[in-house]
Amino acid sequence: MTQGNALKVLLAAAALAASGSAWAQTTLKWAHVYETSEPFHTSSVWAAKEIEKRTNGRYHIDVYPASQLGKENDINQGLTLGTVDMIISGSSFAAKSFPRIGVTYYPYTFRNPEHLLAYTKSDIYKTLTKGYEEKSRNHIVATTYYGTRHSTSNRPFSTCEEMKGLKMRVPDVPAYLAMPRACGVNTSPIAFAEVYLALQNGTVEAQENPLTTIEAKKFFEVQKNIILTGHIVDHLNTVISGKLWKSLSEEDRKIFAEVAQEAAAKASLEVIAREKELVDVFRKKGLTVTEVDTAAYRDTVLKKVPFEQYGYEKADWEAIQAIK
Repeated sequence: MTQGNALKVLLAAAALAASGSAWAQTTLKWAHVYETSEPFHTSSVWAAKEIEKRTNGRYHIDVYPASQLGKENDINQGLTLGTVDMIISGSSFAAKSFPRIGVTYYPYTFRNPEHLLAYTKSDIYKTLTKGYEEKSRNHIVATTYYGTRHSTSNRPFSTCEEMKGLKMRVPDVPAYLAMPRACGVNTSPIAFAEVYLALQNGTVEAQENPLTTIEAKKFFEVQKNIILTGHIVDHLNTVISGKLWKSLSEEDRKIFAEVAQEAAAKASLEVIAREKELVDVFRKKGLTVTEVDTAAYRDTVLKKVPFEQYGYEKADWEAIQAIK
């Protein structure tokens, strides 16, 4: 090889090395606890691919569903520990760092899914998510409608008073317990995976979840009544670790946020559409579906469960109520 050709080879190798450095890819972990069939997962997979595309391959994101990287508490801790970079999680977990944001899952805070989605574009949303970021260092980039929580039971009821003494499985989370306990229910924090069996063998006679969860977990097979208590219009946050958010350029922050919000919107619309179909689906399966006076339920909760006992602020709740 001549000296000139050797120089060309060296220059080409140097150029290739420089190119490889410029296009170095960062691999990220995105974790959640939902099943692969659920829109929260399918929209996350879409978002991961879209972020990779819009950043010209600089970021590759692996999505880990169904608690593969731990339960919800674990993945929230993982944001701080550095074991995950992004998660989908409820505000009940965000409230552990910043209690005020928990008002968003206090019963009857949101009137319907549209009210929740309007909240995500409001000043009070910016205030609460900023407060969470200041306490946790993690950044909420999007919020998805999870579903409206209703009740199922083998004992029919249509008022708060008729729920007294009912044995009901409720997650051991303060605001989820608020409506049932205000109505005199005997609550039990049975693990989610064991709820079907507990309903089947009579350990509990009722539970509460969105219609989509009642369908997915087949609770309709072991319950006779669905009561549309609509006590919590529930949601999930897409959260980026403080370390990752801090490392992103302004341009990349915009890409991550825009894609996450597009994914949240897609998933929200899927859930809303399916919920509208499910009342008829359950009636056709022979279940009794009962509507209730939700205003009466709300008044009972407001009277018996003060905001302050959970660290919430009434002014935040009122600001959310004022959103049209």
